[in-house]
Amino acid sequence: MRIVIINGPNLNLLGARSPEVYGTATLEDLDAACRDWAHDAGCEAETYQSNHEGDIIDRLHAARDTDGVVINPGALTHYSYAVRDAIEAIGIPTVEVHISNVRAREPWRRVSVISEVCSTTIYGRGIVGYRDAIRHLTARAAWPVEIIAYGPHADNVGDLRLPKGDGPHPVAVLIHGGFWRDTAARDLLDPAAVDLTRRGWATWNIEFARVGAGGGWRATTADVAAAIGALLEFGEGHALDLDRIVLIGHGSGGHLALQAAANMREVPISAIAALAPIGDLEAAHAAGIGDGAVESFMRRTPEQSPDRLVAASPIKNLPIGIPLLIVHGDQDAQVPAEISRSFAGRAADEGDTVVYHELEGVGHDALTDTSTTAWEKVVDEIDRLR
Repeated sequence: MRIVIINGPNLNLLGARSPEVYGTATLEDLDAACRDWAHDAGCEAETYQSNHEGDIIDRLHAARDTDGVVINPGALTHYSYAVRDAIEAIGIPTVEVHISNVRAREPWRRVSVISEVCSTTIYGRGIVGYRDAIRHLTARAAWPVEIIAYGPHADNVGDLRLPKGDGPHPVAVLIHGGFWRDTAARDLLDPAAVDLTRRGWATWNIEFARVGAGGGWRATTADVAAAIGALLEFGEGHALDLDRIVLIGHGSGGHLALQAAANMREVPISAIAALAPIGDLEAAHAAGIGDGAVESFMRRTPEQSPDRLVAASPIKNLPIGIPLLIVHGDQDAQVPAEISRSFAGRAADEGDTVVYHELEGVGHDALTDTSTTAWEKVVDEIDRLR
C-alpha cells in the first residue's frame, strides 16, 4: 500500500512558526515520522510540501496511482475549491489533517471546503494526527466497512464491519476515548475494529457528539444509547447475533460503555469490556485528568452538580448487572489505575461479576494498540466474552 503525505502553505516553517500552536517538530521531523509510521502500518509513504496551490493540485493528480492521501492544506483549507475538486476528481481515499485544534481557534479557521470530500478530518492531535490518518487509511483498505447513520446529526454514524462467514455474528460495539472531546474520533479504534473483525466479531465503531461539537454528558450519553439501540433496527439484516452484544470502551469511552449499560435495558448487552475506564467521575475530577475534562463534560464541577454526578457517574449506578471485564495499565499517565481498581472492588461488593486485570508496565494507549502485547491480552479476554 502506497500513501502520499501532502503539506500545504507555510508548513515548511514547522518548528519555527508559532511553536506554542504547532509544536517544535520541523517538517523534516514530520516527514521522517510519517515514513516510520507508514512502515509500522505495513505501507510506504511519500512526503511532499508546497506553498503553491497549483503544485499541490498537480501532486494530487499524480496520486491517482496510489492507495491513499493524507493532506494538510494549510490556509487553502478554508477557500480552495480547486484543491477540493482535485481530491474529489482523483477518487482516492483522503484524510484531512490539521496539527492544531482549528475548531477552537478563530472562526475563519473552523471553515473547511475540503472536509466533505475526505473520508475523515483529524485535528488538534499535534503531528500524531498524521499517524492516526495513516492508520485510518490502512484500516479502511484492510477490511470493507459500511457507514450507517443512526440519527440526524453529522456525528450520528458508525462503521460496521462484518467478519467472513454467514453468521449470525457476535457484536462488539466500540466506543472511543479522548476525554469526551471532539479532537478524538472513532478513527482511534479503526485498527482494533479490523483486528476484532478478523477474529470473528462484527464491529460497530460508533461516533457521537463530543465536547466542542455539541456534546456534553446529556447529549453524548444520549447519542451512545441511540447508536447501541440502532443495532435492533439493522442487526437482523446484517446477520448480527443480538443476544451477544459486548460493549468495548476505552478511557472516556469506557465511562460511556459502563453508563450506557447502567441506563438502558431494551438492548440485551451481554458483557462490557472497559479499558482504562473513567468509572468514577468524582475521583477523576479530583485527580485532574485531562486538564478539566470532567468539568467540561458535565458543564460544571461535580461539587456544583451532585445530581448530575449521580446521573453521569457509573460508580453511582452500581450494580450494573452485566458481567464486567476491566483492564488497566499500571503505568497509565492519563487515567490513574487506582480509579479502575476502586471501581472494580466496589462493583464486586455490590454484586456484579467482575474480572479485573492490571497490566504491569502498560500505559493508556497500549490497551488499544494492536501492535502491543497488551492488546493481545485484552483481545484474548474479550474473545472469552462471546
